[in-house]
Amino acid sequence: MHIIQEEIGLPTFSAVPVQKGDDNHVIFTISPLPQGYGVTLGNAMRRVLLSSLPGAAVTSVRIKGVQHEYTTLKGVRESVIDICLNLKELKLRKYNKDAEVISLVVKGPKAITAKDLKVSSDIEILDPDTPIMTLEKGGQLDVDITVEKGVGYSPASERNKKQNEPGLIHIDAVFSPVERVRFAVESARVGQRTDLDKLILDVQTNGSLKAEEAVQFASQLLKNYFEYFGSSDKVVEGEFIADFTRSGARGVSEDDAAPVKESYTPIEILNFSPRTLNALINAGVGSIEQLTKCTEASLSNFRGFGAKALEEVRKTLAERGLALADDSLDT
Repeated sequence: MHIIQEEIGLPTFSAVPVQKGDDNHVIFTISPLPQGYGVTLGNAMRRVLLSSLPGAAVTSVRIKGVQHEYTTLKGVRESVIDICLNLKELKLRKYNKDAEVISLVVKGPKAITAKDLKVSSDIEILDPDTPIMTLEKGGQLDVDITVEKGVGYSPASERNKKQNEPGLIHIDAVFSPVERVRFAVESARVGQRTDLDKLILDVQTNGSLKAEEAVQFASQLLKNYFEYFGSSDKVVEGEFIADFTRSGARGVSEDDAAPVKESYTPIEILNFSPRTLNALINAGVGSIEQLTKCTEASLSNFRGFGAKALEEVRKTLAERGLALADDSLDT
């Protein structure tokens, strides 16, 4: 135990929903912490929660007969811009990382909401009552809506530079499942010490991920990156060079050289679905190196890891020229 923890004890952690039964808005408390740790941890968690968790969003829309967002739609109450803003507000959960196009062909009079979208089993609409558009009598639309998976915020202007096609309207995409994060630091006391911190973290998600899952993912991601500070390898001008403990630097034989620490690549960069990522992390698989040592049989034994997750892992690894370990070697 660290000398600080010997003095003040180990911190306790609690998670309390703002409203009973609401897993999407939770207040987390951790205390006691050494002075200054409240702001340090609070800032780090807030930044990662808002910027680095995977989610799904509408990224573009194509409306038959429409060349740009300023086109007037006959028989439709909303403008193209209003329709795009409504699509931006959709709350979605996506179970794979492939882009998917949702086709919508409608005739008026009809009020179109999210529940009218016909989606595959890989997409779940979390707010079916979200309004999209209102068609008047005689109104008719043929729409293609693209849903993608990503992290953070992706402005339409950036994607428009890469894919500028006539009739394709890009939408500002908010992928993050976390809608709001606030933190506060209060004073904590242990015995006669009153200079300690109590961190209060208020997290609200859009429902595609529970608040506790979001905090777990964020803390695991930070932990994975902090692992690099403990690595024996050094980085000089972008190139990895051997640590001085290796045989070449020490001038000793290869047999006497200290073992080289295995590289650690955070599994989050593979952009798995939250369900698959959660199952892997809960099973202790936090890096790509650990994952490629697993067999299909061992993965299938993980809690919450089904056939769909296994197929997602196989496909994702194959795209990067990687594969799971051979089951025949798992004896």
